[in-house]
Amino acid sequence: MTTRLVEVRQNILKHNDVLARELRERFRTANVFVVSLVSSPGSGKTMFLEKTLSMCRDRNLRVAALVGDLATDNDAMRLARSGAPVKQIVTGTACHLDAQMVADALKEWNLEDIDILFIENVGNLVCPASYDLGEDLRLVLFSVTEGEDKPRKYPTIFNTADLAIITKIDLAEAVEFDRTEAEASIQAVRPSMAIKEVSAKKGQGMEEWIAFLEGTRLAASR
Repeated sequence: MTTRLVEVRQNILKHNDVLARELRERFRTANVFVVSLVSSPGSGKTMFLEKTLSMCRDRNLRVAALVGDLATDNDAMRLARSGAPVKQIVTGTACHLDAQMVADALKEWNLEDIDILFIENVGNLVCPASYDLGEDLRLVLFSVTEGEDKPRKYPTIFNTADLAIITKIDLAEAVEFDRTEAEASIQAVRPSMAIKEVSAKKGQGMEEWIAFLEGTRLAASR
């Protein structure tokens, strides 16, 4: 039984990788830069994305977002306040998004009208690590309220991400968050990984994040 389960999982991931490569080629052809966001529930991911969408629109960037959730469209309703096109992907029992879900959600959108597409995954640090969505940049977020050892507990997602973002940094002092220990935890899992500290609520670090985003997008287009 164990051998059979492993074979099924390998086949699923192989199929996903094929679809992800097709998506990546579609995005490249349409000149769309794709950013995926992964975190556990309660990290502040949706507020961070809402602020990011608004700041990008202020810079005349054409942005859009796909949002994964097990059952509700609450996040999509929040993100729509930014004025950007947003579509909810309700996954049901699935604890992650996959390339097929993303492809299906994009059917009614013209990629030529989008500069940056954000994909907010289901709140989970385990399952999403294995699924390529055709993204150019994968962010892993964790908040100061979750503890400094989050990367050591979930090493796979940190190993597959390009940037670690520590959220709710305005609460660091109140919860006695140890920045040095948190960074050491990240580096122990992924040496030299880039790290940003932000507070979407207070705006702290957001300009630096947007500058990083724009610079990475520009470098990818060359």
